[in-house]
Amino acid sequence: MKKILAGLIVALLCFSAGQAFAGESIRIGAVVSVTGAASFLGEPERNTLIMLEDQINASGGILGKKLEIIIYDDETEVNKAVLAADRLIRRDRVQAGIGGTTSGNTLAIMNNFARAGVPLVSMAAAERIVNPINPWIFKTPQSDRHAVTRILKHAREQGHERIAIITVSDGFGQAGREVLRELVPEMGFTLVADEIFGPRDTDMTSQLTRIRNQSPDAVICWGTNPGPAVIARNRQQLRLDVPLYMSHGVASRRFIELAGSSAEGLLLPLGRLSVAEQIPEDHPQKELLTNYINDYESRFNAPVSSFGGYAWDALMLIKEAIEMGQSAEPRDIRDNLEKIQGFVGTGGIFNLSPQDHNGLDESSFVMAEIRDQDWIIVSE
Repeated sequence: MKKILAGLIVALLCFSAGQAFAGESIRIGAVVSVTGAASFLGEPERNTLIMLEDQINASGGILGKKLEIIIYDDETEVNKAVLAADRLIRRDRVQAGIGGTTSGNTLAIMNNFARAGVPLVSMAAAERIVNPINPWIFKTPQSDRHAVTRILKHAREQGHERIAIITVSDGFGQAGREVLRELVPEMGFTLVADEIFGPRDTDMTSQLTRIRNQSPDAVICWGTNPGPAVIARNRQQLRLDVPLYMSHGVASRRFIELAGSSAEGLLLPLGRLSVAEQIPEDHPQKELLTNYINDYESRFNAPVSSFGGYAWDALMLIKEAIEMGQSAEPRDIRDNLEKIQGFVGTGGIFNLSPQDHNGLDESSFVMAEIRDQDWIIVSE
């Protein structure tokens, strides 16, 4: 009798689970650099998407339908990112896309989504992703312009006048270089050196020696790991003792590990996720950031990073657009993304519009200094 009763309970539970979602699932595709050079960015992005898929479905899905996230690893290679995007669009017929992890991969795939009439929310920072506006393309990280403005305002407060820049030769670095070359003189500084390094270079002492010969007041480095960590070590070896600013592209614990003791004293703009415990209790992001950190770190036993936050924002903005319009049709998602105002995300408060497909401004950053292998807010 007990066995029969247990069987009935299992059958009832299965029946209930099968009735939890109505109709077809909502399919969101993601192109993520889970492996390869940008894996330290892509892994937390992949993890966050998986975690949110489970949480959303456990809460009833979206519009009563099951959320299905299809994730392809592009291995940080442009060609594989393009193949993955085509597969999501043509074979999987996703209703919206997320990705890529890097600016270069995003720039390579974004027109595929636009031509197919499928909205894409990128997790990469380059301003060129959303400027000029492509009606189908959005992005969640703060733009290079916001980060550069934040850095230069801090440099001005410190009395610096002569600025040197060193940028990586990939999509992220060159997009940042364009903005730096525009804003450094525009904000009243003198650009005294402009050096470039390759993403796989392992020694930048020659570039830093040329920079030192120009006697800058401060140096700004624009890149993602591992290059900026090498530059931090080379700076220490050369005893180049002027302040070194980093971009938001190294806002992860991995950078501090790679740079070791040479990370001490470095300055960079950070989203509040990285310093959530230091922001006031009444800040509108405080509760969300605290919950995301607790959920992520308890599930994956690994520290959260800004890059996972970019994935959180991308998926939750798409979910918000679907629920606003009560529709998961690609065009409706696109139209409603542009209407989102005051959305509290991990990267800031998003205010999207037809003229702004990022929705953030420089206030989404704080300035931080690395001290004792941790970030300390030095300017709100």
